[in-house]
Amino acid sequence: MAFKLGRTRQFEASGGEVKQKLSFRNEQVSVPGTPVIRKSLAPGIMGEANMDGSIYISNEVQPGSKEEDQVLLHEMRHATDMRTGKLAYNDDSIKYNGITYPRETINGRDMIKVDGKWTEAGGDFPWEKDAAIWY
Repeated sequence: MAFKLGRTRQFEASGGEVKQKLSFRNEQVSVPGTPVIRKSLAPGIMGEANMDGSIYISNEVQPGSKEEDQVLLHEMRHATDMRTGKLAYNDDSIKYNGITYPRETINGRDMIKVDGKWTEAGGDFPWEKDAAIWY
């Protein structure tokens, strides 16, 4: 019995106009090798990259929207940084570019200490600034 590969799919263009683009999309957003899961997230949180390699996208983000693309790109940057060892986190700290930032729950809020100051998670942190330049 023989095994035969299907024909190679490439993008098609004619006269400078792209007729067919490569896409990983179907009804659900997906990224090869990275599970993307839609779920209810805390208010104001659009996405989360997890240490297990998965990405959560908020149910509040409209499927197929530009916002979904931006959230996915942002979280993929974090996921890539985690896979390469540039970024890691646990309940007690976040490590980014070799610097460890303490993390604590203070008055019920997730706080991270940067430059001697406690700031609520989701703030203007170095790893967030680097992930934001992708879009």
